[in-house]
Amino acid sequence: MNEHLTHSSLRGWLGVAAITASLFVFLTTELMPVGLLTPLSRSLDVQVGVAALMVTLYGVAAGLAVTFIVAWTRRVNRRVLLSVLLAVLTLGNLVTAVAPNFPLVLATRLLMGFASGVFWAIGVSMAMRLVQERHASRAAAIVMSGISIATVVGIPLGTVVEDLTGWRTTFLIWAGLGLLVLLTVAVTVPSLPSDNAVSVREVFGLPVKNVPLRAVLCIVVLFVLGHFGAYTFVRPFLEDVASASSSFITVVLIVFGIGGAIGNFIAGYTVDKNLRGSFIVGSLMLATALLLLLAIGDGKAGAIVALVLWGLAFGVVQLSQVNMTLAAAPETFEAAMSLNTMAYNTSIALGALFGGLFADNLGVTSVVWFGVALTAASLLVMLATSTRRSPGAGAPPSAGEPAPATTARDA
Repeated sequence: MNEHLTHSSLRGWLGVAAITASLFVFLTTELMPVGLLTPLSRSLDVQVGVAALMVTLYGVAAGLAVTFIVAWTRRVNRRVLLSVLLAVLTLGNLVTAVAPNFPLVLATRLLMGFASGVFWAIGVSMAMRLVQERHASRAAAIVMSGISIATVVGIPLGTVVEDLTGWRTTFLIWAGLGLLVLLTVAVTVPSLPSDNAVSVREVFGLPVKNVPLRAVLCIVVLFVLGHFGAYTFVRPFLEDVASASSSFITVVLIVFGIGGAIGNFIAGYTVDKNLRGSFIVGSLMLATALLLLLAIGDGKAGAIVALVLWGLAFGVVQLSQVNMTLAAAPETFEAAMSLNTMAYNTSIALGALFGGLFADNLGVTSVVWFGVALTAASLLVMLATSTRRSPGAGAPPSAGEPAPATTARDA
């Protein structure tokens, strides 16, 4: 167990808040093109499916490079590393805002993805080291709440700014936010020397030896492929099927985010009682929401109902899969999280890529069916593997055991 390096209780929690803000700007930057896909494609003179490569390349970089970069920087002070990551994000948003062509945008997003992937691997454990050990789980939960804040506020706010001024202004504002968060991290986060040298070989050896972790990663890949394959094309779907205006799309994105926040809150209680059950119920809700979108999404009321349920489901499944990863590898927290980051972000990228191919060749409705199919596949894998768990190394703790997050070690 690492010693928690807090200089004072107040500064520790301010540092946790700064890391939560970091998650907010990283996640909103990654998913911002979802709400801006149509105006982006028109402005840069590319198809909607091609414009979705902004999400794809970002996710590819975040997913494929994370384990290597975390290992290569394993002796770098974590405050310094986070500051560098935020500097890359800030500069990347600035370049995106002024980029004259789509190839430059894609190249910039690729570099930003590297920074995002490393943040996802180190951010939670950094927060846990800033507070007393008994508060580590609470610190982790606060940081993860940045996901809900991003979906409720960040992404819809981006669509509002775009509607009022243009998509370039949106990225310019996010560059300013990134700089503000960078300064906050520099002031509030104390020095966090890296004290756990984990090689790339050790990280990749985890799922070979840890069967439960391997199953969880497979479930994560399928769930994320389905969810983000469909979610990336929410705006084009609603514009095509429901003739939705940009203001209505802003409303449904806010509705989705609120649903996600509520789902996270509910799952915060249910995952401790029945982790697998929470994921199963959340997956069923997600598949149902997508089917409702296909059935009644051509009307505004139906679209709102479907997006509320979709948001609730995502909040439940998202928190469940994080806890499933931690439960499967409680003694190798960050190594497991780097693998989760690799699987999650690569799947975001592939989901956007496959969704773009479906949208451009078969229409945006086919992307929703893609989401249904992959969500169902993740549920089937969960049901199949949950009946074959056996005691041993890496087995998830039973209900009532201490949360594994308190065993986190910095990479």
